[in-house]
Amino acid sequence: MKLDEVEAFVAVVRSQSLSQAADSLALTQPAVTRRIQNFEEALGVELFDRNTKPLKTTPMGRAVYEQCRAIVREVDALRHLVTDDAPLAGVLRLGVAQTVADVAMLKALHALRGAHPELQACVSTGWGKPLLQKVEDGELDAAIVLLPANRVLPDTLAGESLGELKLAVVAPKGSLKKRVHTLAECQSYGWVLNPDGCGFRAGLQQALGAQGYALKLNLETLGTELQLGLVADGVGLGLVPLPLLRISAHAARLDVVSVSDFKPEIAVWIVRSRALGKMQSALAVLSESVEQSFKAARLPRAA
Repeated sequence: MKLDEVEAFVAVVRSQSLSQAADSLALTQPAVTRRIQNFEEALGVELFDRNTKPLKTTPMGRAVYEQCRAIVREVDALRHLVTDDAPLAGVLRLGVAQTVADVAMLKALHALRGAHPELQACVSTGWGKPLLQKVEDGELDAAIVLLPANRVLPDTLAGESLGELKLAVVAPKGSLKKRVHTLAECQSYGWVLNPDGCGFRAGLQQALGAQGYALKLNLETLGTELQLGLVADGVGLGLVPLPLLRISAHAARLDVVSVSDFKPEIAVWIVRSRALGKMQSALAVLSESVEQSFKAARLPRAA
């Protein structure tokens, strides 16, 4: 077997498409097909179920993929190692949680361009769990996501916490009495929240479930500013990052609700492949900038 056959196999599994794999490898589709066939012949097994669309691996093919993915990571690290004297160039594939993007990414990308002008950042947003899976699968080089501070990462990934992010339960101004409330008391108002998959929503559901309550969802929406506007209009309670509440155009029409049995807090993490090589210097620039932005966001604004 040859390395180019291993790389072709990994590309096909990741994209679940021969044509997309061919595009990513700058090859023709027949060339990729030949490499896959040669690889299967060398191993003496069928790696794909060719009766399925999109293309899926056989059980043995999935096991082989896990080994091949590790090989490709190590080869990529080796290639980076021998080009350490060259300036960083190419593409850094970065996944970012939407909240992180709202608070910190504009400044972080400016810092990255200043430190590594020949490096292009390709940024996509999404929820934490899918982004982590993409890093593990090699579709992303790194991700900046919101996770519990005690989160244990898979052995194939490395990461560090960049700081904590406090969340606030918010209500229309004057709609709740100025006292400490319980989650049970909040139930009658219902909630305006991000779609399923949001870590904030999952934490709230877990806290409610522990008390025997189901989440009362009045409206599902995407984006903190829209959520805050709907809460201010009386649609329900919201759960948002405190730094984004402070800078919101709707802040004057909202109250922060003190809840005795729900103290939501989450950490900002940067997570990367262990075989990232010299790209780690680019991530160090991003990490420092994001950490500074969240530290600044935690400070109360001057009156």
